[in-house]
Amino acid sequence: MKKLFVVCGPTASGKTALAVECAKRLGGEVVSCDAYLIYRGLSVGTAKPTAEEMGGVRHHLIDVAGPAENFSVSDFEKLALSAVDDILARGKVPVLCGGTGFYMNAVLFESSFGGAPASETIRAKYAELAEKEGAEAVHARLKAVDPESAAVLHPNDLKRVVRALEIYEQTGKKKSDLNDGAPRYPFEAFAFDYPRGELYARIDRRVDEMISHGLVEEVEGLLRSGVPETAQSMQAIGYKETVEFLKNGLNLSTMSDIIKKNTRNYAKRQRTFFKKMPNLHLLAPQPVKDAAKEAIAIYERS
Repeated sequence: MKKLFVVCGPTASGKTALAVECAKRLGGEVVSCDAYLIYRGLSVGTAKPTAEEMGGVRHHLIDVAGPAENFSVSDFEKLALSAVDDILARGKVPVLCGGTGFYMNAVLFESSFGGAPASETIRAKYAELAEKEGAEAVHARLKAVDPESAAVLHPNDLKRVVRALEIYEQTGKKKSDLNDGAPRYPFEAFAFDYPRGELYARIDRRVDEMISHGLVEEVEGLLRSGVPETAQSMQAIGYKETVEFLKNGLNLSTMSDIIKKNTRNYAKRQRTFFKKMPNLHLLAPQPVKDAAKEAIAIYERS
């Protein structure tokens, strides 16, 4: 079996360009592991790659759900594993690319979740809380103890929210810190290792570009089309802040600053998450073609 090639890391770190360049050189196809690229109609705020940026490389798991749909990690896992197996069956290299750690790990590992068994007592407790106060209340409990998990699990994905709480209460460990399952496939992972200040500057530039390229208009169009502001897709960073801007009359500069701050905080969590990734190789910031050459050399000799 060919090894999988993984490009991961924080937002705005150049994952897409590196994945496309490596896929071209390896004869591969890209499998997106991003929680919001799955949604049709969310393009500007997700930095969804254009046809030009895809460079003729086939991409999977982009635009597979409507913007009003709920889409769970389990839904992603099923589609992504099917895509990976199909790519391998055709003799090509799957290039996983994304910054949503849980989605990436759902493909790479069969997690044992720290050995935490099912607990009917814990599940019943949160089922009662959900019935009395709503799924948001259960999600808030998770956010308090494991914000990384809460960030990628929608409140309506109650089964997985409760499972994350179940793991925490029985093991004292956050689900987001666990990566103890057996790998499904051999793989090598790569990420650009930008200094924090440089990464944050890249994030700020990206947010400025999103706003200038029509983020507000995109969100207005989604809301006009009937997508509720509570939809899972609208919880993405950039979208939820824009909804608040439209509802509460924030000025554009304030909205931009909030998006930048929230994105930087998310990038910090992503860096922490991916540094635990097995077989991770950190690449110094450099031109994409040089980085691809270095990464492929490591991949082929590992």
